[in-house]
Amino acid sequence: MSRSSVLAPPPPVGDLLRRYRDAGDPLSCEPVAQGLLNHGYRLVTTRGDYFLKHHLDGDRDTIRRQHRATRHLQAFGVPVAPPVEDTHGGTVTVIAGHCYALHPWVEGRHRDGAQLTTVESRRLGALLGLVHTCLDRVMEEADRRTHDCADPADTHALIDELLTLARGRRPRDAFDVLAEHRLVERRALLERHAHRRPPPVAEPATGWVHGDFHPLNLLYRGAEPAAIVDWDRLAVQPRAEEAVRAAAIFFVRPDGALELAKVRAYAAAYRRAAGAGADEVAAAVHRVWWERLNDFWILRWRYQRHDRRADPQFPAASALAVWWTKEYEAVCEAFAG
Repeated sequence: MSRSSVLAPPPPVGDLLRRYRDAGDPLSCEPVAQGLLNHGYRLVTTRGDYFLKHHLDGDRDTIRRQHRATRHLQAFGVPVAPPVEDTHGGTVTVIAGHCYALHPWVEGRHRDGAQLTTVESRRLGALLGLVHTCLDRVMEEADRRTHDCADPADTHALIDELLTLARGRRPRDAFDVLAEHRLVERRALLERHAHRRPPPVAEPATGWVHGDFHPLNLLYRGAEPAAIVDWDRLAVQPRAEEAVRAAAIFFVRPDGALELAKVRAYAAAYRRAAGAGADEVAAAVHRVWWERLNDFWILRWRYQRHDRRADPQFPAASALAVWWTKEYEAVCEAFAG
């Protein structure tokens, strides 16, 4: 787990640990993750190491639903790290209005697609397929809903706003120059491909998904996945779209191209494990491609929120949208062929 540059005051660990049986006395509490939805700490006690999670949204019912899901998934053999129960059998501790959860510490490292072999890429696809099928078994039935897609008119307005901000930066740096280039380039691509906007449809394969499946939320011990973490975005979505989004993060190269041989192995294993048909996956590829073509979240973080944590992802992510458009048929074949 990586340490963020944004640190928060440590939680009241003494009070918190007294609510758990045999958790020990605190020795140290160091920040390891500061996200938008939670803050994380490595908590070392006289009884061992824990991952302490401070849930920023404070919605106890939602947090408990995430906890129940991971406990059930563990019973099906999915590598997860369910929370430790307190002395009353609860998993959410509330102190001064803040919600905390204590998890076992999982030793492991993150691995992106470049560090995975083709065989390991196949295992990754099978793992995500297992997650989706097991969630279908342990969660309440998912409501069918219509999923709309990005409106290019809104995207054009956002591009204009971001261009103004990027061009007005003083002093300008290499990132600002690249951002301006990509924004102008993307505007032209959207104008050229506006007729390919996917129609709003009720996805027949909507279900519960992890919601944020990427290398920083999967810990490996050696060649084997040790734990899927951070279930804060557990939600009902078109499931195959999560598989496509995850591949676009795991298997993107620095130049923006996807490692299609690994994508092919990953996607074939996912389809088998999830029981997803080629048509379902091909439709997901199209919708995620369109989503990427209209997505500027990294630039919004930098220029609107003044948050630069995602800046290093921008060169590859912005190049991917261009490359994917050019190699659209090859990408579809790799996922659904």
